[in-house]
Amino acid sequence: MARLLGTSGIEITPIIVGTWQAGKSGWVGIEDAEVIQALRAAFDAGITTFDTAEVYGKGYSEQIVGQALAEVRDRAVIATKVFANHLKYQQVFDACEGSLKKLKTDYIDLYQIHWPTGAFNSEIVPIEETMRALNDLKQQGKIRAIGVSNFSRDQLAEAAQYGRIDSLQPPYNLFWRGIEQDAMPYCVENNISILAYSPLAQGLLTGKFGADHQFEEGDIRNKNKLFQGEHYQRAQQALAKLRPIADRNQCSMAQLALAWTIAQPQVNAIAGARNSDQAVQNAKAAEIQLSESDLAEIDAIGRTVTDHLDDNPVMWNFAA
Repeated sequence: MARLLGTSGIEITPIIVGTWQAGKSGWVGIEDAEVIQALRAAFDAGITTFDTAEVYGKGYSEQIVGQALAEVRDRAVIATKVFANHLKYQQVFDACEGSLKKLKTDYIDLYQIHWPTGAFNSEIVPIEETMRALNDLKQQGKIRAIGVSNFSRDQLAEAAQYGRIDSLQPPYNLFWRGIEQDAMPYCVENNISILAYSPLAQGLLTGKFGADHQFEEGDIRNKNKLFQGEHYQRAQQALAKLRPIADRNQCSMAQLALAWTIAQPQVNAIAGARNSDQAVQNAKAAEIQLSESDLAEIDAIGRTVTDHLDDNPVMWNFAA
């Protein structure tokens, strides 16, 4: 079950628990106690790896993760991220200290640059300066490995000139496959683990949203391109074709989508969970063995959606 994170020697699980929702911001109907139970249930079900970020609920997600994993910290792998507005040398150190405190730990297993410099109108900082800070943190034992998130292949290659990058965290799922063209081959070649976020396309791949579904006001999915217009209609048609494959493998649609994702080269999947049942169901996806013909069939069905998307790598219309 365990896999290695890049060349770091750190063992991670192919299914990773994502905790964006634990920060509550951008999500509706999240209960702390339920999230903490979900994280513990995931750990009990064999998932050792948890991903958070300083920006999720302004540190609230990190606090919840720290609280949930306090008793099993030595057996858990915690990944967090420094945001685009904290990429200067001293800012990286300060952000790391803040994360360590909130997570109630003295080391972070994987520390990632959340977005490239300049994102969200942040000040441009040379990648060399940010990497120098990360290398120093690593040398001090405060972080064990360095990763990047939302980087293109070129940005990843540039960062790698200044230090060892062990992971890339991009959006990737059956309906969103931009990294297959550029970043994935680079990661395979350089033994960089891919930690795919939104492997269920924010729930679309669970099949639980029908053709006329409306999300509540304030739900981030209202801006997700896959939930809009023709893309959404194509996704519904694709989901109808995926259902028989899930039935054949005696698994849910969500488990099928996760199993497909972690069967791709170097790819692990970050899946969020609102409650214990979701966490346990996600964990079980790691046990599903899809046949070559299943994988090929799923691949072809996914393309009926992805072939119509443009080249913009961001999954949401944030500006909208």
